[in-house]
Amino acid sequence: MTLDQRAPVCVLGTGLIGGSLLRAAVAAGYETFGYNRSDSGAEAARRDGFDVSGELAAVLRRAADTDALLVLAVPMPAVEHILTEIAAIAPRCPLTDVVSIKGPVADAVRKHGLEANYVGGHPMAGTAESGWAATDPELFRGAVWAVGVDEGTRAEPWTRVVRLALACGSVVVPVVADEHDQAVARISHLPHVLAEALAAAGAAGGALSLGLAAGSFRDGTRVAGTAPDLVRAICEPNAAALGQVLDETIAALITARDTLRSDGTLGDVVEAGYRGRTAYDGHARWEITGIVPGTGDWLGELHRAGRRGGVLRAL
Repeated sequence: MTLDQRAPVCVLGTGLIGGSLLRAAVAAGYETFGYNRSDSGAEAARRDGFDVSGELAAVLRRAADTDALLVLAVPMPAVEHILTEIAAIAPRCPLTDVVSIKGPVADAVRKHGLEANYVGGHPMAGTAESGWAATDPELFRGAVWAVGVDEGTRAEPWTRVVRLALACGSVVVPVVADEHDQAVARISHLPHVLAEALAAAGAAGGALSLGLAAGSFRDGTRVAGTAPDLVRAICEPNAAALGQVLDETIAALITARDTLRSDGTLGDVVEAGYRGRTAYDGHARWEITGIVPGTGDWLGELHRAGRRGGVLRAL
């Protein structure tokens, strides 16, 4: 890939994920500019030498003039407003996002008539910190980046999104929106809820419990350090899928409690958890090759490959 293939990237929202993407794209050789609602956030980015403005309309006009790839990097509650402005000012720009759920974003995109140029995206990376000060150009290095292959996805914007993800150091997992949302309910949103519950239980034990707390408590509660409003914005839009996996988890915990009371054991939960963790540790990714975007059943082939654990490391 040569630099002339890297058309401009416009990042809309420069918090942890969007700001890190802005930094990573600049480091990879992209012409990159962005928008941030907070004047202080935009000013912080400018002080670090990045082209970020608080004037959304002006940023979108620039994106339209340069055919920039628009990247929605705002929490789900802010998506509607940004899409309204895109539809009015830059409706022909290719569009992706880094929001933690895909179905509701895709629905909003269709509502605004922007689906022809949209490709869903979700880099599986982050920290408990937030804001421009927490951004890191290496955040996506070695991470998995989910990229949508839903029916109707067009090859040209899809290729641009994949090139950006690869240039940021990620590997790409092709996925459709519904399966993505079901999966992240289990491996991202549920861990947030469990971490909150664990942190609350530990703190309820008072100074002694917190004074004795060590690695297992620290590791299990890491994401509970995320700002509560951000946790809600991440998890609550995926309510149906998260509710289902919470039911499963609560049932497993109730069974463990009941067997502990009846015969002094935790039952199957320990073995099941050990099997799950070792399955994660032993999970092997394999490289998807030989599928050409825009030819044959390329979306279906990528979807099936992603479900089997395949990743894209190059185009």
